[in-house]
Amino acid sequence: MKYLSHYIIFGALIFSGVLSYAFYKKSIAEERKILENASYNIVNSWELPTLLDEVSGIAWVNDSTIACIQDEDGVIYNFNINTGEISNDIIFAEGGDYEAIALNENDAYVMRSDGRIFEIKSFASDAITPRYFDTSFGSKNNMESLTYNPKTNSLITVAKDKGLAKDRYKGLYSIPLETKIQDEKPLFKIDMQAKEFEAFRSKKEEKTFNPSDMAIHPKTGEYYIVDGKKPKLLILSPTGKIKIIHELNKFHFAQPESITFSPNGTLYIANEAADGVATLLEVTLKK
Repeated sequence: MKYLSHYIIFGALIFSGVLSYAFYKKSIAEERKILENASYNIVNSWELPTLLDEVSGIAWVNDSTIACIQDEDGVIYNFNINTGEISNDIIFAEGGDYEAIALNENDAYVMRSDGRIFEIKSFASDAITPRYFDTSFGSKNNMESLTYNPKTNSLITVAKDKGLAKDRYKGLYSIPLETKIQDEKPLFKIDMQAKEFEAFRSKKEEKTFNPSDMAIHPKTGEYYIVDGKKPKLLILSPTGKIKIIHELNKFHFAQPESITFSPNGTLYIANEAADGVATLLEVTLKK
């Protein structure tokens, strides 16, 4: 009987291994099929530490480091893409709903969902003195997008939910860093009734497109805006014209919440954990 039980255990292990291999092959085949039909390629991927399960904003620091925030703590986490670990963290405020980060050289700007922006000068230094300033947005707008435009020395933002005006548009607004006062008029508006949104249109126009973060391409000046609710990537020309919308498959983009570029134009998108693990993806777009 003892030997029989050994055979049973051994057989179960073999069966389990065969089953796991079959699922693995199926998963590989599914991913290959998805990528064949997708308008993007995944070049590299990283699993983020559990501290970043709720990753809500990322910004390129250097060839080895991506600055990350998550939506519960007032902390900037520097993620090392070579080691796959957090190299250090910078506490800048108490707990809160922090949703976006933008960098201007050594200075960091973090946006809270109620529209308040925290300025952390020389954020990598040993001693920091954070300050904050408010925008025209509030909690009802649910702010999650922020990027820095070096050509105008301004921060750019857009509402995730309701815009400032009661119409079908969501405006991109500039906040000059010299004054830290948001411009009254938008740079340009995204039309929720544009034909490019036809496949994504919702009964409530504001839900047609819900920006969860944005970044400016360092070479083309185009605006890349990601939507985490119904995963997609909108690309606008430097003048605000819709160029294309890339649908992002949930197999790779369970909940894309943040986006950034390296100076040479390498695109990174981060996903919250959702039902799995949080990920950082290096992405190229197909022409």
